[in-house]
Amino acid sequence: MLLMVKKQKRHVPPKQELDTVYFLKIVLYLIVGSQWVWLVNGAGAVRFPVPAGLIIGVLFASHEHFRLDRKVEYAVLLVAMLIGFVTQYGLYITI
Repeated sequence: MLLMVKKQKRHVPPKQELDTVYFLKIVLYLIVGSQWVWLVNGAGAVRFPVPAGLIIGVLFASHEHFRLDRKVEYAVLLVAMLIGFVTQYGLYITI
């Protein structure tokens, strides 16, 4: 009687990113998320804010390779968006 030996598969742990890469991504989401485009009329009386950084950041976060911390990235983008709105910096376009 011949016994067949079954090969055992090795368990390969999933790739995890380094802490420095994660910290760099959070800083980049803070910088990108706080960018606004302010549409201003000629007299400066009417301003219309557009959260351009939030839109770009959500696109980056939704297409990212590591999808473990997407909720954290969205939260960082929202906080950065509010900081950018309160401080009113970004690109001013006069219409």
